[in-house]
Amino acid sequence: MSSSAPVDPVCHDESRRTTVLAMLALLATTACWGSTFFLIKDLLDRVPTLDFLAVRFAIASVALVVGFPKALGRLSSESRKHALVLGLLYGVAQILQTAGLAHTAASVSGFITGMYVVFTPLLAAVLLRSKITLMTWLAVALATAGLGVLTLQGLSVGYGEALTLLAAILYALHIVGLGAWSRAGEAVGMTIVQIMVITVVCFVATIPDGIVLPSTGRDWLSVIYMAVFAGALALVAQTWAQAHLPPTRSAIIMSMEPVFAAFFAVLLGSESVTGRLMVGGLMVFGAMLVVELAPRRKIEGEVTHIAV
Repeated sequence: MSSSAPVDPVCHDESRRTTVLAMLALLATTACWGSTFFLIKDLLDRVPTLDFLAVRFAIASVALVVGFPKALGRLSSESRKHALVLGLLYGVAQILQTAGLAHTAASVSGFITGMYVVFTPLLAAVLLRSKITLMTWLAVALATAGLGVLTLQGLSVGYGEALTLLAAILYALHIVGLGAWSRAGEAVGMTIVQIMVITVVCFVATIPDGIVLPSTGRDWLSVIYMAVFAGALALVAQTWAQAHLPPTRSAIIMSMEPVFAAFFAVLLGSESVTGRLMVGGLMVFGAMLVVELAPRRKIEGEVTHIAV
């Protein structure tokens, strides 16, 4: 006879609703990130990349501190340390990705950055001892192939590609770290610490050459939108969502970012729908459906939390 207790259907339904809400929050976050691509492309003609990042995350930090003044005080010392590490990972990844972009094509950079969808399950398996099943690897392969169809026009490996690949590994570590350390009740506080650290990292990288600020009201509106919505609130949503989702599942959902970027570029920009866009987008979307529609026990175990 089994000694295990019966599953409470009410608790099970509540857990399922929370998981679905977390998935939708992460998908909305990814859509928000995707909406910024054509804005960033236009803005970077006038403001250097690192200057833009420094100003963007500085505004995001202020917005969160003003909006949630007690959030930092509710953080445990352990969570502060975790958020510090996560902020360093993300901030250094941003700089490496930017440096790599100066030496490689934007399409290649986008594809290699998206390789975090491959590195995340590998790192989760090593660091969290997560069980990565064949179904999950099929979803990862489908998402990677879709990213290639969406972005690649050719691929050569050089200095810029190597820097970008390192950035992708750091992004994957950030996703795994959030999955291991984030707590739903501390999402805002952890986000504030992360964004503050990212701000410092970006300012340190750009201060030697001086800070170039946006010069028009339209540019400032773009920066504020990307700071508050695609920066502060999006990272809060990601941190909260990853308290309820395994890292690999999160990475596959987040691989929808270039799909949303293409969608908004067509809807609000001047780009047109192409066969590559349709096929690549459907492949990435299909990968997300694989991990969402298959039974949970056949994809990944519960979220693994670790203490350091």
